[in-house]
Amino acid sequence: MRVVAGVDALEASDGPLFVVVGVFDGLHRGHRYLLDHLETEAAARSARPTVITFDHHPDEVLTGHAPPLLLDPEERVDRLAAAGVAVTVVQHFDTTLRQTPYDAFVARIRDRTALRGFVMTPDAAFGFERRGTPETLSALGAREGFEVVVVPPFTLDGRAVRSSDVRGAIAAGDLATAADLLGRPVTLTGDRDPGGRLALTMPMALPPAGRYAGRVDGVAVDVSIDDAGVAVLGDAPSGRVTVELMEEGTGDG
Repeated sequence: MRVVAGVDALEASDGPLFVVVGVFDGLHRGHRYLLDHLETEAAARSARPTVITFDHHPDEVLTGHAPPLLLDPEERVDRLAAAGVAVTVVQHFDTTLRQTPYDAFVARIRDRTALRGFVMTPDAAFGFERRGTPETLSALGAREGFEVVVVPPFTLDGRAVRSSDVRGAIAAGDLATAADLLGRPVTLTGDRDPGGRLALTMPMALPPAGRYAGRVDGVAVDVSIDDAGVAVLGDAPSGRVTVELMEEGTGDG
């Protein structure tokens, strides 16, 4: 997978692209469903399945407060590659981008490479004041020669799966529900020092303080979460590790 630092760094050889835009925090089951559609629609048009995401959560600019993340940014990129994405554009999100109209943003892509279209859900939108809706993008595409494919949102037990629901389950210590929404165990990625402390690169969603069962590369470990942060205790190596928090590991205070 090619990782591109913003749409202005796209090259002609990257295209043709079929694109989905989103934060993709957590890469939960709803995200995987959308990426499956992206891969299918891109293949049908001989295009490269492409994700445009952001270098930090847009709420940091939009509301002044970003939620804790569900995935370390590097782990997110790795999981996008494993999901079959061919090009991931990590776009810097700032006030200038916030004020960029959707059609101007699309033009920046098309100025650099061929664009075959977008995959969106009915409530998806991007660009200034979220005016880049499926309807407005479809109209733009009809004029400029790209398609918009709208897919229904993924639901679980009749409800859409959202990153906020995953964060809520983790905060409540309900790792089983979080894992069900994610379609995989809750993970924490960071640099582990020789004493076991895990240095997280971003504020991450954490369960309540306590001791948890964990796993690193299939090896069982204990994970301690307290006011000082996260410690991975056991035979895990030093350096960068990804810890899976197991559902049977509930905080014991």
